[in-house]
Amino acid sequence: MYERALRPLKLRATQLTILQVLSRAGEVLQGQLGDMLAMDSTSLTRTLAIMVRQGWITERRGKDRRERRLRLSGAGEAQLRRALPVWEKVQSRLRREVGEQAWNDLLQVTRQMTGLISTKGDSL
Repeated sequence: MYERALRPLKLRATQLTILQVLSRAGEVLQGQLGDMLAMDSTSLTRTLAIMVRQGWITERRGKDRRERRLRLSGAGEAQLRRALPVWEKVQSRLRREVGEQAWNDLLQVTRQMTGLISTKGDSL
């Protein structure tokens, strides 16, 4: 549902999540972003490369040449503003479809899983 709704904006759901996180976090190291998203380095690097090419994210090297500092660009902020109403519409529709209790249960399980992945990682 999300992918289909975001397609006219040429945006994927994972990219929207990254835009949202960078909007809140400001400039972050790529490793920190991966930790925040509980996302593996390979997938994150591939997704970020696309987003940098689109002009949605700016990057700069840190003190260590391997360090990449990322932040939302002006174009990324504009893309996020366009995408949020689309995302919110899908969220509202899903919430109505599944009902309030199931929705809250889903959010709770999602938080638990994210916490587990963040703390246990590859040792699961």
